[in-house]
Amino acid sequence: MSDTVAGLLQVGVLVALLVAVGLPLGAWLATTVTDSRHWRVERLVHRLVRVDPDSQQGWASYAASVVAFSLVGIIALFALILAQTRLPLVQGTEGMQWHTALNTAVSFVTNTNWQSYAGEAGAGPLVQTAGLAVQNFVSAAVGIAVAGALMRAIAARGSANPAGGSAVGNFWVDVTRVVVRVLLPGAAIGAVLLLLGGVVQNLRAPLTVTTVDGVEQVIRGGLIASQEAIKELGTNGGGYFNANSAHPFENPTPLTNLLEIFLLLVIPFALTRTFGIVVGDRRQGWALGAFAGVLWLGSVALTTWAELSAATGPGGSMEGKEVRFGLWGSSLFAASTTGTSTGAVNSMHESYSPLGGGVLLGNMLLGEISPGGVGSGLYGIVVIALLSVFVAGLMVGRTPEYLGKTIGRPEITCAALYTLVMPVLVLGLTGASLALDGPREAMTASGPRGLTEVMYAYASAANNNGSAFAGLGADNPWHNLTLAAAMLLGRFVPMLLVIRLAGLLAAQQPRPATAGTMPTHTPLFVGLLLGIALVLAGLTFFPALALGPLAEALS
Repeated sequence: MSDTVAGLLQVGVLVALLVAVGLPLGAWLATTVTDSRHWRVERLVHRLVRVDPDSQQGWASYAASVVAFSLVGIIALFALILAQTRLPLVQGTEGMQWHTALNTAVSFVTNTNWQSYAGEAGAGPLVQTAGLAVQNFVSAAVGIAVAGALMRAIAARGSANPAGGSAVGNFWVDVTRVVVRVLLPGAAIGAVLLLLGGVVQNLRAPLTVTTVDGVEQVIRGGLIASQEAIKELGTNGGGYFNANSAHPFENPTPLTNLLEIFLLLVIPFALTRTFGIVVGDRRQGWALGAFAGVLWLGSVALTTWAELSAATGPGGSMEGKEVRFGLWGSSLFAASTTGTSTGAVNSMHESYSPLGGGVLLGNMLLGEISPGGVGSGLYGIVVIALLSVFVAGLMVGRTPEYLGKTIGRPEITCAALYTLVMPVLVLGLTGASLALDGPREAMTASGPRGLTEVMYAYASAANNNGSAFAGLGADNPWHNLTLAAAMLLGRFVPMLLVIRLAGLLAAQQPRPATAGTMPTHTPLFVGLLLGIALVLAGLTFFPALALGPLAEALS
């Protein structure tokens, strides 16, 4: 009973913190994505990159900027990783093979942070800080920028738009503002708190010690607290060490564990409030926040129940979990990290019960909308809202609208294609990996567990999550390249569709609400959102889940 009380207290404190910080943060994010003024440091950045901060971009130009910026990031990070053994601060790092380096570069630029390499053994301090940590900032900023463009487009008034037509903002201004005004100060505060909690931050050379068994062990340090803060705040997730947030240098105590969960959830939930402020109706933000909150709390409850039910003793199944966090702290972290696009883990998901692991997989197969990654979760929820009003419109024979904008054929085409990209990648690449002899050799399990391993990997990549089931030996050319393809397509195809959707909505003049307009801020609409999201994922993935985690649970 004491474990249950302590676990419920963790959840209660976390929810209270998310509300207390999320409300002002959501308002600040709204100011960030709509402000017409530029800070002095932002103007300096604009001059360095030769951008007119007062210019506006149409959706095509905005999309091209996103792709160009990310492509340059992939090339630069790939080159840095390959050259790291010839650069300072190697500290015994083994380096990476070219396909592992490419996978890593794509992973961090797409905000996925899937790690085929062994943490501290594959990436030295220079790559960790000058390469991976930098991408943790800018990849998160790209997601928030695109979400900001969509919010402004919904709030825009067509011909009344100062830039005219389908202008959705300025990508370079958006990215700069998000980094300077939100991510840098937020990560600084988070890093200080983690330091106070005992997370390591140094550049000392590796220390070789002799254990009580007489075996020599190399103890590595690094700039861990600073990277840990932005890894969680930006829903990135790549661990400085191979053990990720289960490592005591990254996450030493239950208090730092709760802080890390808070960091990875706070911006995604705050963005729902931002949405309500930007579109001029805060009730809309509360509705989207309630939708994401119900899904998140549901996954936390189901995961914890599944692990308690798979008891090997009074405290539940502790296989693969850290004793210092316990079952509740591990389950809370696991449900939160798979409900967002965060690859951080404080326990090994491979060791979860069939139903517990199935819930974690299901969080990603929903499209990571509970509440999803920074930016990507918000625009994923909005896409579900557009599908919901379209379905409701078909039921009553009325042209569907969302916040005064008509959802016609072009808009619903973008939304429908958005929902198809991830399932095609997950199911197609999972099937190919199971059909070929070479990729099957990387599996450590067979039968339903083997299917879950492989499908989890591609679901993690295509949803830009980055967590792993830890039973698949994915550091080989096939998996590195196919997972990289899933990360690229899973990130940028939906993102480009959202930007196109923003252009279509920005060009529309809002229609006034009438007696026949469906309200989109009520509990009824939240229920409709939940139904559409669950039915859509169920129709797509239930056969595969029935052959994987459900079959294993029933066997």
